[in-house]
Amino acid sequence: MLRKFFTVFSSADAATRVLQETFGYPRFRGLQQDIVNHVIAGDDALVLMPTGGGKSLCYQIPALVRQQQSGGITLVISPLIALMHDQVRALHEVGVAADFLNSSQNLDETRAVERRVRQGDTCLLYAAPERVNTARFLELLDDLYAQNRLALFAIDEAHCVSQWGHDFRPEYRQLTLLHQRYHSVPRIALTATADALTRADIIERLHLQEARLFVSSFDRPNIRYQIVEKNDARKQLLQFIGQEHEGEAGIIYCQSRKKVEDTAEWLCMQGIDALPYHAGLPAATRQQHQERFLREDGLVMTATIAFGMGIDKPDVRFVAHLDLPKNIEGYYQETGRAGRDGEAADAWMAYGLADVINQRRMIDESPASEDYKQVMRGKLDALLALAEAADCRRQRLLAYFGEASEPCGNCDNCLHPPSTWDATQAAQKLLSCIYRVQKMSGITFGAGHLIDILRGKSTDKMAQFGHETLSTFGIGSDLSEIQWRSVVRQLLAMGALRTDASAFNTLQMTPQSRDILQGAQTLTLRTHERPARTRRSPASRTAEASLAKTAALADLDAASIQRFHALRVWRGKVAQQHNLPAFVIFHDSTLRDIAHHNPPTPEALAQISGIGQKKLMAYGEEVLRVCQRADAEGA
Repeated sequence: MLRKFFTVFSSADAATRVLQETFGYPRFRGLQQDIVNHVIAGDDALVLMPTGGGKSLCYQIPALVRQQQSGGITLVISPLIALMHDQVRALHEVGVAADFLNSSQNLDETRAVERRVRQGDTCLLYAAPERVNTARFLELLDDLYAQNRLALFAIDEAHCVSQWGHDFRPEYRQLTLLHQRYHSVPRIALTATADALTRADIIERLHLQEARLFVSSFDRPNIRYQIVEKNDARKQLLQFIGQEHEGEAGIIYCQSRKKVEDTAEWLCMQGIDALPYHAGLPAATRQQHQERFLREDGLVMTATIAFGMGIDKPDVRFVAHLDLPKNIEGYYQETGRAGRDGEAADAWMAYGLADVINQRRMIDESPASEDYKQVMRGKLDALLALAEAADCRRQRLLAYFGEASEPCGNCDNCLHPPSTWDATQAAQKLLSCIYRVQKMSGITFGAGHLIDILRGKSTDKMAQFGHETLSTFGIGSDLSEIQWRSVVRQLLAMGALRTDASAFNTLQMTPQSRDILQGAQTLTLRTHERPARTRRSPASRTAEASLAKTAALADLDAASIQRFHALRVWRGKVAQQHNLPAFVIFHDSTLRDIAHHNPPTPEALAQISGIGQKKLMAYGEEVLRVCQRADAEGA
């Protein structure tokens, strides 16, 4: 027991040294230290930590410490080639020996990496799950295992292993062989999003029953959540970007590839620099667009969900959805790509009746089993409840992941509480209309025709089916078409209506409909209109945009601000020379600390968070010169 105590103690010291000397951070955040010490000790772990919470350090530091202890290598399973490249380049910047093996390499490059691995010249090796399952790769692992040189397996984006997750990848299921074939090697599985069902599936599929579960808070307090009712979504998006994020980096998610391309083209016509990204584009084009997004300031990426996993760009100031995601996990993962630097960011979504119908139709028409469809319907219902909520968005979002919280004060419902109304009678009119139409015609109809009946609108279809004679014809003329569509959407969201995909998305009643019709349930719904935002003056918008970009500059004096801007210009040139994203050189937060403290010596510069030994040696003298020049020019 005493020996183990001293081993853990010395490992903790080693981990802290690596954190400070290699990565340049003075202390661990949140659960990081507990996770790192647990994994260094050779135990399995399942880690749930939000995007931007520092998941990578939870396996990178154990990899370095365990290599120091035993000379072993850490295998990191990562789902995307671009993600591997970025992480390996970032590790090289801090002086860590890392490599990747994937389909972007030719045979000579592959052999060179394998040679470095066998010679012990690599600490972390990144590979896709498809590569891990090949005979050639398993032979390499077998040899390392026989030499006791496998230190750790890190399974990143572990939600991909679960059929209940938002990004299921069958190749991840085969990773069970790591435990079966190399049972003495510790494993850490990591993800930013997994509800209770997905967590249980990850544990079962990866045989992590003995692993310790680490769950960090899912709260991202710097992100403001806003969901608006669709009413010319493009115009709404343009207004949102223009008022809140002009000239700033953002991601816009669309459901279809065509919509991605059309939206990017339209944004460019409006003067917004936008690029499309989806799986149908040539690989070279996707790579070029992703590289530009990571390296250039102010670019907007319009994309399907094919884009974003592992994107480490810290200064994405907004994520927008023009179409409803499939579930809360997907929504949380995608919105989490905003504000990784901890500064103010927005998650904005436009949502309408067609979104509800389309998502339900895709589930109903899926070839999956009925059990699977039922789970997916439940996940969609949870997202719809979030979209229609009149209370705090963040409370509902966190509650989905089992986390209790207080109203946040930083979502649209907290900032501008929506008005509600007693919609019981309106719902009864709609449901009665559906019942009478079906009784008269033997079939029911879609929302448009039913609303026409309620509003007493004479059309060719009305005359064709004789629906002008119904007792419900015109009884809803007190509500506009937009108001009726809002009622239909909210009834669909709460399960009091359903659509029949096999019958052209016609509206059908559910068991819950009877309670409403019979008056056993009172219905309170949001009004279809949101309170208008207070229109800000151009000067106010400019000031707020400037503050969002460099929030901490408010505490800096004029000389510090001048140093900060000079450092950003220098960083941009260095990043271009090294063919790296600027944030890989230094984050804005590190530049601000340098500008504020204005360290006079390399020793003082080493005390700044984010400056490890390798970066100090590579850039220290230049950083000090940039600050000195900025001071001289401002004198």
